[in-house]
Amino acid sequence: MKKALYVFFTLILFSTVILAQDRMLSIDDIFDPQMRVSFSGSPIQLRGWSSDGKSYLQLINGSMVRIDAITGEKTPLVDSLRMKDGLIRAGFQSDVAQRLATSPFQDFNGDESKILFSHENDIFVYVISDGSVKRLTKSDKEELEPAFSPDGRWISFVRDNNLYVVEISTAKERQLTRDGSETILNGYLDWIYEEEVYGRGNKRGYWWSPDSRFISFLRIDESRVPKFVIADDTVTNQLIENTDYPQSGDPNPLVKLGIAEVEKDAAIPNIRRIPKVGGRIPGVIARIGDVVKFVDLSSYRPEETLITRVTWTPDSSAVVFQAQDREQTYLHLNSADIQKGNVTRLLEERSRAWVEAIDNPEYLSDGSFIFQSARDGFKHLYLYSKEGKLIRQITRGKWDVTAFFGVDAKSNFAYFTASGQAGNWIDSHVYRINLDGSNLEQLTKTAGTHRAIFNSSFTHFIDIWSDATTAPQARLIKSSGELERDLDINPNPILAEYRISKPEFLKVKTRDGFEMEAMMIKPPDFDPNKKYPVFAYTYSGPYAPQVRNQWGGSRMMWHQMLAQQGYIIWICDNRTASGKGVESAWEVYRRMGQTETQDLEDGFNYLKSLPYVDGERLGMWGWSYGGYMTSYFMTHSKTLKMGIAGGLVGDWALYDSIYTERYMMTPQNNPEGYTKGSVIGSAKNLHGRLLIIHGMMDDNVHMQNSTKLIFELQKAGKQFDFMAYPTQRHGVTNPFQQKHMYSMMTDFIKKHL
Repeated sequence: MKKALYVFFTLILFSTVILAQDRMLSIDDIFDPQMRVSFSGSPIQLRGWSSDGKSYLQLINGSMVRIDAITGEKTPLVDSLRMKDGLIRAGFQSDVAQRLATSPFQDFNGDESKILFSHENDIFVYVISDGSVKRLTKSDKEELEPAFSPDGRWISFVRDNNLYVVEISTAKERQLTRDGSETILNGYLDWIYEEEVYGRGNKRGYWWSPDSRFISFLRIDESRVPKFVIADDTVTNQLIENTDYPQSGDPNPLVKLGIAEVEKDAAIPNIRRIPKVGGRIPGVIARIGDVVKFVDLSSYRPEETLITRVTWTPDSSAVVFQAQDREQTYLHLNSADIQKGNVTRLLEERSRAWVEAIDNPEYLSDGSFIFQSARDGFKHLYLYSKEGKLIRQITRGKWDVTAFFGVDAKSNFAYFTASGQAGNWIDSHVYRINLDGSNLEQLTKTAGTHRAIFNSSFTHFIDIWSDATTAPQARLIKSSGELERDLDINPNPILAEYRISKPEFLKVKTRDGFEMEAMMIKPPDFDPNKKYPVFAYTYSGPYAPQVRNQWGGSRMMWHQMLAQQGYIIWICDNRTASGKGVESAWEVYRRMGQTETQDLEDGFNYLKSLPYVDGERLGMWGWSYGGYMTSYFMTHSKTLKMGIAGGLVGDWALYDSIYTERYMMTPQNNPEGYTKGSVIGSAKNLHGRLLIIHGMMDDNVHMQNSTKLIFELQKAGKQFDFMAYPTQRHGVTNPFQQKHMYSMMTDFIKKHL
């Protein structure tokens, strides 16, 4: 009887385990706004380290909490109920007060005693200690990019494309520039400088000096730049956007680097010097006044110059900036003395292809600095004297420093993350090394992707880790690499209920011996005696690897769903996308599309050699550069049966100047490369069924690219499929439209692959 009961309960338990792992993924599980499953769990909402360096900030139930890093003791930093009450007393509506008081994006001053926020185009400060709210501006004009000064005395902002500051204690404004207009931007980045130089989402084009006396800023002149028109057709009265957008070879914006002295009064012009109507206004008056000086850039041609990084020396004596030519064949690190006005070139970078700005120099206490460079084909750290003389290369080898966090002044250790150590390019780890180049130590051990957030004293870092099967987790690590404590293991039991395949990582050699990284997801019930269709994903763009041992989110879950439905998923990084040193990306120089096609073809040939792959049923998809590569591959190869190209570049002459010319030079200097790299020019050679997808308000890769390709396909008598998404930009992010898109793509794959 006991034996029979044991067998019975064992069978019940076994059946439960089987059922628990037998759920199949659906589009609703992954993308439906109401029904989606949280496959990534619930990672903690970290704000970063507190200013004391001993605690970190975390958003818990809508309130910002300071947590002692060692003990875990929680202390409310902001009482959201008290802040809401204070806002209501100051005249804010209850719903607005609730939103502001519980926002995860609260902007604190240096000592975390005040919060800066904007409402209805005006700037306010909330004082945490007494719960009071102070209004600093009262204008019907929008105030952009507000920020605390380092000493917390001022708030800087941009209004009508002019730079202002307002003193918190008095609410007195000071206007620092006066020539802002529709075409002159002071301290505010235009589209191309945001997207291609300082990073998407960063519109701020000004930088406080550490002593809070000066602000350096970019003055961007858009008057020569062609405009591109984008329309929102979902409303009765069509909404039009005119964006300054230089395509390859077009005039770039003209840029100057200004320095404004915050407390210096602008010159009041002598009444006798003011001209009559139609007369010429003296330049110093018309331009700005005497609170602003401009850095001497006379050694550069204005129409050819990019300013790609700006910072200050720690003593606020000089602005340090990086200048490049428009094709980015060189980079100059310069120092501009704010008193003497002279510009000193500290170093020059060149390569056999392009030079890309990586980051600002990191200054040490003696005035020397660490500079990141890929001059030898791999990104490494270099130590320079304050005069710009190379002291030594700190890191070296055929691997890349991927992020640099700074130097612990007490121990002389530099901390960074890197990939490629011992030939491992799919993981990234945290390291430290002595400034003399000795004692390189790997601080994280678990395979996967590690992202570090260091405190100011470099005693600890928060390690955000994930791998291909584990959603992000957070741990507190000592600077020696020893675990202090787990912060968030992010349990996610629901994932175990689904039939999920473990991705397999492998290496595939090209015809000339380059070793490409690849990942394969097989169906959960994979049978090596069967033949399977393969659906590949690609990005393929320079130095943008997709094969990583890290959590892949919703896109990965969609790939897993397709694997459940009988498709092998394949991701293979061509050499120029591999991230295996910048030297691997240099192969794309002047010939986009060509080297990638050859490598991707070699990857598909490897698949065809496998006994369980149906070589007649190969498909591929990608977005942006991946959309370009999918459509380019299908017009330059007969390998694919079908493809999906989203947000594609149809011809590099249609894309923006700074990105494209970095890799291709201008169309005038490389006409053959542009011709050979064009999808539109090869539309008549389309092989296989192509689905084109584009956001109708894409302000990055304009839908013009797809429209011109569609026209050429129609003229060539080629059948294809097309879907446009109204209101959507370079990505389809509206939840309902996103679900529609992935449902459509799934149906297209089932029909044509």
